Amino acid sequence: MASQSEGGGKDDIKTHFVTREGTYKLMPLSEYSKPTRVPYNGQTNTPSRVSFINVNDGSPSPDRICFNVGRELYFYVYKGVKKAADLTKPIDKRLYKGTFPTCHDFNRMIISSESVRLLVGFTAGQLQLIDPIKKELGKLYNEERLIDKTKVTCIKWIPGSTNQFIVSHSSGQMYIYNEELPCGPTPPHYQPFKQGDSFSVFTCKTKSTRNPLYRWMVGHGPINEFAFSPCAQYLAVVGQDGYLRVFNYNSMELVGSMKSYFGGLLCVCWSPDSKYIVVGGEDDLVTVWSFIEKRVVCRGQGHRSWIGVVAFDPYTSVFSEEESDSSDKKTGSGNHENVVNGSLQSNRNSLECPSTSSSSNITTYRFGSVGQDTMLCLWDITEDIIKQPYGRSRTSILVTPNASHTLPRCNSLPQSQKSNSVASDLSLDGNAHPVTNHTSSLSTKFATLTLADRKESQERKEHKRNFSLASRSVDKNSILRSNHVKPVDDSIKLLGTSACPRLEESPILEPLVCKRIASERLTELIFREECIVTACQEGLVYTWARPGWTCPQGYANTMQHTVVSPQVGEVYQMQF
Repeated sequence: MASQSEGGGKDDIKTHFVTREGTYKLMPLSEYSKPTRVPYNGQTNTPSRVSFINVNDGSPSPDRICFNVGRELYFYVYKGVKKAADLTKPIDKRLYKGTFPTCHDFNRMIISSESVRLLVGFTAGQLQLIDPIKKELGKLYNEERLIDKTKVTCIKWIPGSTNQFIVSHSSGQMYIYNEELPCGPTPPHYQPFKQGDSFSVFTCKTKSTRNPLYRWMVGHGPINEFAFSPCAQYLAVVGQDGYLRVFNYNSMELVGSMKSYFGGLLCVCWSPDSKYIVVGGEDDLVTVWSFIEKRVVCRGQGHRSWIGVVAFDPYTSVFSEEESDSSDKKTGSGNHENVVNGSLQSNRNSLECPSTSSSSNITTYRFGSVGQDTMLCLWDITEDIIKQPYGRSRTSILVTPNASHTLPRCNSLPQSQKSNSVASDLSLDGNAHPVTNHTSSLSTKFATLTLADRKESQERKEHKRNFSLASRSVDKNSILRSNHVKPVDDSIKLLGTSACPRLEESPILEPLVCKRIASERLTELIFREECIVTACQEGLVYTWARPGWTCPQGYANTMQHTVVSPQVGEVYQMQF
């Protein structure tokens, strides 16, 4: 392994990195992985995913973590950044034969210290509902693969529902299930329910109610991921055809869309206030789309390969004092969580939807991205970028002459970009969260615009376009669905519009942090209050402590290797 230090080479694997709020450190003893570690052989393309649930049992460690590695699924007590994990004692461990777990999600509506509900999707198309605390087998859905035979790409409980969940497949279809209903012994028959631009919705035509309740056909090619808005009213879907589509979930209507610069979109995430969506994919770009304005706000360049996960960080978003105060008066201070120096006042319990008439109290959004290049990138979106009108050429952006000398930029950026960067002189408290800031000078404090060379960028993107189109597999089901789904607009017609602006027509972000943190491609990124959690294809789940959440004295010197006993842990073997 390469030297693991911040001061090493550009491509060395890092164990800590520095941001404006302080230093994030890798906690070696907070690593979760398969107990009997073997070298990664690349036999499966199934990504390692991570899910968290808080059981509220009153213990010092109420959190539980679930992650999949190859054919195995593990369920542990998560002890955070301050305690070591005993990998020899999982609460539950399951081994599957004939199929691989691909994704999972906890039901957050029904939780107790003795029972949780976990949904798991598999490569062969089946679904399983289990209780890893009671170690019950649970229920199987699509067991005979009569509903869909393709890989499950994403699975989530529907917000606010205790028994309904939604599943997407690489066939380009999504299904709505009720956990209390059977699937039926014969293939379901469907009847049209609703149709729109590039999507159709069907209901199951049977004498008795059974799963699936609805079938959605969206776009062309596989659906890679979907996400509900924090307000629970909208559903964002990204697919291999390169489109982001946003639906009003209850009315089943398409309310907005955008197109990638080229290639498929692989991941999607909403901002904490439901006003922005960030996507990533095969164009190596992170793209921020405004839900209210229905336009691309900016793009981020920093990754060297496909981006697999994007996530917003609500704990380092910056709020203005005046707007936060007015928000408190409207919603009640009891719904807010106040953190050090008033830097975070997020209303996680509020399900208010974004409104064009109300202005967000968030003045700077922080989000992260990871991908196949093993790099972790952190980005800041600021007011000056959000308010910039569409179509303004990047070459017309004025750069403050002396701003680039106030703060060193990311070490991974070329020197030519560093000299043209707009830097920040924001002073922070050195703890987990930034201090609440004055909003009058944010244009110079957080701006991360950079002037890129258009010719070089176009040549690189054209090469990646050819590679992406050549490597993409054609799904037979997408051809069969052509009779039901209206063809999407030619992507060439969208180039140069607000749904897919040219590179010179939208602001370009440079990453606040861009560090290599793994030896295999990264497959997970989760922001928690005390840490950042990442996972890689090898099945290593890392915990990065935020500034101010340092480990106890002597913690780093107690690291030791564990050897698992063959009798430890109960193994569930299932043949699908």
